[in-house]
Amino acid sequence: MTARAVRDYRWPDGRRLTLGKRTVLMGILNVTPDSFSDGGRWDTPEKAARRARQMVAEGADIIDIGAESTRPGATPLTAQEETERLRPYLAAVLPAVEAPVSVDTFRAETAAMAAQIGAHILNDIWGLQYAPEPGAMARVAAAHHLPVVVMHNQPGKEYDGDIIAAMQRFFARSAAIAREAGVPEENLILDPGIGFGKTAAANLTVLRRLEELTRGDGARWPWLLGVSRKSFIGAALGLPVEERLEATGAACVWGVMKGCGLLRVHDVKEIARMSRMIDAIDCEGADSDG
Repeated sequence: MTARAVRDYRWPDGRRLTLGKRTVLMGILNVTPDSFSDGGRWDTPEKAARRARQMVAEGADIIDIGAESTRPGATPLTAQEETERLRPYLAAVLPAVEAPVSVDTFRAETAAMAAQIGAHILNDIWGLQYAPEPGAMARVAAAHHLPVVVMHNQPGKEYDGDIIAAMQRFFARSAAIAREAGVPEENLILDPGIGFGKTAAANLTVLRRLEELTRGDGARWPWLLGVSRKSFIGAALGLPVEERLEATGAACVWGVMKGCGLLRVHDVKEIARMSRMIDAIDCEGADSDG
């Protein structure tokens, strides 16, 4: 498998996370009424805290809370609405688990509130390049000394030239924005943004060519892959969202083999078993007596 960047994160509350030595799972906790897969299921802070504890028990290393759906056609929120929705859930989940908690938001105001409450990681679907707030997310990450997931995204789905080259330019801009804001390079985690700013065919192309991103200069960073239950699977196999587990697992295993050391998933128990198996196969020095 492609070598992975190793990172060891520690937070003031005693939580820690090591990346690069085994596959790390980020469990998805949507507290939205309209997410494409599980909207409305965890509609109280108490339910969300129980779900977070369940995912950790099943193998999640990180809990990722999102208060606004990013699916096509979802109702957009203002920063105030997102912050007000997220605050009670974050307050309930943080003490409920010992795992670090990340917040899925592209708004600096929401990220700042989450950081002040005690969130450990920021997960930005606009990769520090949200146009209405240039540089703002990076400044929040720098001020609070937090790792940030930098996801590739763009407004449309058409590319002028090679898609991988375009993504590499995007990540170079994100890295420059982070440096200017004072975010250390080791606090960046990159995400190819499967399902964002890409057609179904383009998503498959990016997966097929993942090593072009994760090796070479890209090997400087850890890579997160989010393919769980996404529509490109439905387009490829004609499956509804509730029947995409096996295909999600196949895409996750492919991603691990191609250099992605973090997986963002809904079905933690099943994907944890798959990732542990591929880690066991790849483990140097493992017994070879059958």
